[in-house]
Amino acid sequence: MRREIMQRITFNMQKDICDDCSLALKRFIGHMDGVESIEAEDGRLVIDFNSSKISMEELSRITKDSIEKLGYKLTE
Repeated sequence: MRREIMQRITFNMQKDICDDCSLALKRFIGHMDGVESIEAEDGRLVIDFNSSKISMEELSRITKDSIEKLGYKLTE
């Protein structure tokens, strides 16, 4: 039996994300197996996830690709 390990990852963007894009990210990423919650506000995207179901690396790659496809740029 796998132990649930909750983690949080934060992505910073150059500007606030519009409501439609925020909704699109929430629908796509929020429905991925292991993603518990996703919030977009103040130029940040915060995702809580279960790392026993999805790795941080995979979630990060998918999220970065999705953000960039919507026309936003990430900051460090």
